[in-house]
Amino acid sequence: MIDFRYHLVSLISVFLALAVGIALGAGPLKETIGDTLTGQVEQLRAEKEDLRAQLDETSTDLAQSEAAFAASAPDLLDGVLAGRRVAVVQVGEVLPEARDQVVERLGQAGATVSATVQVTELWDDPEQRSFRQGIAGSLVQWLDPVPAEDAGTGTELAEALIQSLVTAEPTDPDVVGANAVTVMDLLVESGLVTVGDGGVSTPADAVVVLAGPTVSAAEVQEAAEATPEEQEPEAQELADARLTSAAQIARAAQDRSNGAVVGGGEVTDGTLVQRVRQDEAASGRLSTVESVHTLVGQVSVPLALSARIGGTVGHYGTTEGATAPVPARVVLPPVQRITVPVVEDPAGTEPGTEQG
Repeated sequence: MIDFRYHLVSLISVFLALAVGIALGAGPLKETIGDTLTGQVEQLRAEKEDLRAQLDETSTDLAQSEAAFAASAPDLLDGVLAGRRVAVVQVGEVLPEARDQVVERLGQAGATVSATVQVTELWDDPEQRSFRQGIAGSLVQWLDPVPAEDAGTGTELAEALIQSLVTAEPTDPDVVGANAVTVMDLLVESGLVTVGDGGVSTPADAVVVLAGPTVSAAEVQEAAEATPEEQEPEAQELADARLTSAAQIARAAQDRSNGAVVGGGEVTDGTLVQRVRQDEAASGRLSTVESVHTLVGQVSVPLALSARIGGTVGHYGTTEGATAPVPARVVLPPVQRITVPVVEDPAGTEPGTEQG
C-alpha cells in the first residue's frame, strides 16, 4: 500500500523541482533563454518579411504579365471568328462577369453573339419529370432531325434547345427558322430556359457551353464545406443528373452546329469539363477550356472555338487532361451559308403545305 508519506515526498519533490526551475530561469539561465527566444523571434520575423517581399514581387510580375496579355489579346483574337455567329448556353451557376468577359472576347474575335441562354433548375428538378416529359413530347414534332424514339427526355430537350438556336429558314440563312422560334417560345414559356435581351437574333453557326461553377477550386471547396447537406444522397443524385443534362446539351451543340466548346471553372470532381475529358468519345469530339473566370481562360474560348470549327479538338488549361495551355491561333476561311432555293409547286400549293 502506498501510504501518506509517499504522497508527501512526491509533492515535496514536485515543488522542489519547480523552485529550482524558477531559480535557474531567473538567475544563471535567464540570459541564455531570453537570448535564444529573442533570436528565434527575430529569425521568424526576417523570414516573414522575406516571404512577403517575394510574394509582392511575384504578384507584381503576375500583374504585369496579365496586363501585357490583356493588351495583346485583341490582336491575338482579331479575325479568328470573323463573320461567325455564336450562341452562348449557360448551365449551372455561371458568374455574370465571367460570361460577359467571354462574350467580349468573342466580339474581339469578330463573332456576333446571336443569343445568351440560361438553363434553369427546372431542367433537372426531380419533382418535375412528368412535366418535362410532356414538354419534350410536344417539342419533338418541331425538330429536324427528330431524336430516336428511345433517346430519352434529356436528349430530346437538349436537341430542342440547340436546334432552336442554330436552325435557319431554308430560304434565308440569316433568319431563324419558324419551327426553331416555336421551340424556343415553348422552352421559355415552360420555364426551362431564360433568354437574354434580344432573344435569338440570328441562327448560330457555333455554340459555347459555359458550365458552372465558373470559380476557382478553392471557392468550390469552400462552398462544399459550408453546405454539408450537399453531400446527402439526394443532393448527389441531383448533381449527377445536372451533369448528365449538361453533357447532353454539349453533345447536341457539337452535333447540330459547326463547332462547340465547353468552358468551365477550375477542373474539379463533378464539373462538366472533367466529365468531357474523362469520356473517351466526348473528349474526341468536344473541345474544353478551363478557368474561364481568368483572363487566359476567357481569351482561350474563341481561340478554341475557331480551332474546333477548323477541325481541331483540344483541351486547354494546365490541369491533368489538358492538351495545351492555350489554343493555337487559327484563322478560318470566310463563312459560307447555304440558301435552299424555293422550288415552284406545279400543283399550285403554298410552300410548306401538304397536298391532300
